[in-house]
Amino acid sequence: MAGNTFGNIFKLTTFGESHGVAIGGIIDGCPPGLELDFEAIQHEMDRRKPGQSKIVTQRKEPDTVEFLSGIFDGKTTGTPIGFVIKNTNQKSKDYSHIKDVYRPSHADYTYEKKYGLRDYRGGGRSSARETASRVVAGAIAKQYLKSIQINAFTSSVGDIELTKPYQELDFSQTDTNDVRCPDIEIANLMIDKIKAIRKEGNTIGGTITCVIQNVPLGLGEPVFDKLHADLGKAMLSINAVKGFEYGSGFAGSKMTGTEHNDMFNQDGSTKTNMSGGIQGGISNGMDIYFKVAFKPVATVIQKQDALDNSGNIVEMQGKGRHDPCVVPRAIPIVEAMAALVIVDFYLLHKMYS
Repeated sequence: MAGNTFGNIFKLTTFGESHGVAIGGIIDGCPPGLELDFEAIQHEMDRRKPGQSKIVTQRKEPDTVEFLSGIFDGKTTGTPIGFVIKNTNQKSKDYSHIKDVYRPSHADYTYEKKYGLRDYRGGGRSSARETASRVVAGAIAKQYLKSIQINAFTSSVGDIELTKPYQELDFSQTDTNDVRCPDIEIANLMIDKIKAIRKEGNTIGGTITCVIQNVPLGLGEPVFDKLHADLGKAMLSINAVKGFEYGSGFAGSKMTGTEHNDMFNQDGSTKTNMSGGIQGGISNGMDIYFKVAFKPVATVIQKQDALDNSGNIVEMQGKGRHDPCVVPRAIPIVEAMAALVIVDFYLLHKMYS
């Protein structure tokens, strides 16, 4: 299967299935001599792992990372970094009822038609469990970037929306609640919404906002490798993502040019930041900010019509352990993919310097 590698200089290749022995990855192109904080890497994994709160899937996985190569005496050697994350809590029997059935809005049908077969246990390779490997690589990229700050947070769940501008938020509050929204009052409303949806056996979508600060000027490669284009590809590669906008986004289409233009200060900064820190596909030194839209999780614990592999419409009901809302656990994934994009352009920019 092609399409398992992300990046140009700092490259990540992932492998493994949801209910296989393990998932993992190989990071190639990480510069040598980077002293790694393994506790920080595991902390990022703990933010993504299942079973961490009452509003996420109750699958219990420690998601402990085991590094196999590319590290000596706690420092990167410049050679490929291999790692595995063992699956310890598979319940493949939860999926036996869909062995011959294609679940609505899942990858079951498309995978089988493309490859001639599919791993129906938790979706196999199409499962969001694959994203754990991205978090490992993103955590290492974050440590290399050091001074660049990447903060993502839940900005909406269903119709409950955080409307404060990010400049007024305290990012240190993001991880103080289960939904990972830095506004506690709004967070409680979101949590109540998710709990109510879960009781119905249903799911709900939401959005994540990400802010990248202290980005050096000049990252991005016109014309096809624009910084925002690669950020968009990175975000749209995450399971359940349905949309990406940066800067003023779709709201900018309702403005006039005089409303939207970012006027310069004498030092090259701008008085406003409708551009979202990127102009002409190149970072301009201002904050980069974007929003990612996630659909409701496709597996619902309600009866629905589905298609079987004989062409019949049959009734099925979702089983197993699933997130009623994927957004809270996707925060570290969004940050990780952002870090992978930024580190790749950062290393390329260093080659020019």
